[in-house]
Amino acid sequence: SKEEDVDMVFKTIVKDGYEIDEVWHLAANSDIPSGVLDPSIDLKDTFLTTHEILKACNRHSIQDFNFASSSAVYGDWGSMPLIETMGPLSPISNYGAMKLASEAQVSAAKESFLKNANIFRFPNVVGSPATHGVIIDFVRKLIDSPTELKVLGNGSQRKSYLHVTELVDAMLYVSDQEIKNTKANIINIGCDDDGVTVKAIAELVVGRCSPEANIIYGDEDRGWVGDVPRFRYNTSMLEKLGWSPSMSSLEAVHKAVDEIALQENF
Repeated sequence: SKEEDVDMVFKTIVKDGYEIDEVWHLAANSDIPSGVLDPSIDLKDTFLTTHEILKACNRHSIQDFNFASSSAVYGDWGSMPLIETMGPLSPISNYGAMKLASEAQVSAAKESFLKNANIFRFPNVVGSPATHGVIIDFVRKLIDSPTELKVLGNGSQRKSYLHVTELVDAMLYVSDQEIKNTKANIINIGCDDDGVTVKAIAELVVGRCSPEANIIYGDEDRGWVGDVPRFRYNTSMLEKLGWSPSMSSLEAVHKAVDEIALQENF
């Protein structure tokens, strides 16, 4: 998130003989609970990274920008389908707040110097290689304790999931479209389905990794402070552009459970 660090990356790429036509900004803090304990983590690793990268784009006359945002910007709307035009948005985590603030920066940059700007609002993304998330958390817990799996929350949390391969495909597809818009393009990427419960994921992981394990649930309807217990995407904008996933949320989770178990040598 430091100006000199970002500039060094840009200058190194140019020095190596490459031209920079567009920027894909995917970096951020991905540990939402850590941002609850220390809000400066999301300020530095989610907001200021966007701030400095946009400044560098302006200095280097780069006019195409693609930004990874999140469903966390919406906040908690219960079972109401989340559509890009709804508001006001009230995130319930520091991560979501800094993603929304970053979206605002991209929007302002689109007005001043960017020619094209895509803001992709991710769902829960699964697949390998995994570094965080509910599936790898469950797999690693079973490695440490094969006879029981402790779940944060009561398991009723229900969310939309998308396999990482389809996420990448969707972003590349959208970036290739000529979307005539004076503002930044904000697009939900995900499945328009009922999602998958944490209970279902826990049962799938136990069935794959340690069938005799006992699943122990908590009492709350969410895993931690700032956790949105359920959300469902409206993906009509993405579908109008001509893209839809080949896997449902449940199919994506099934695939990811096996991939991550293999990744962790299970």
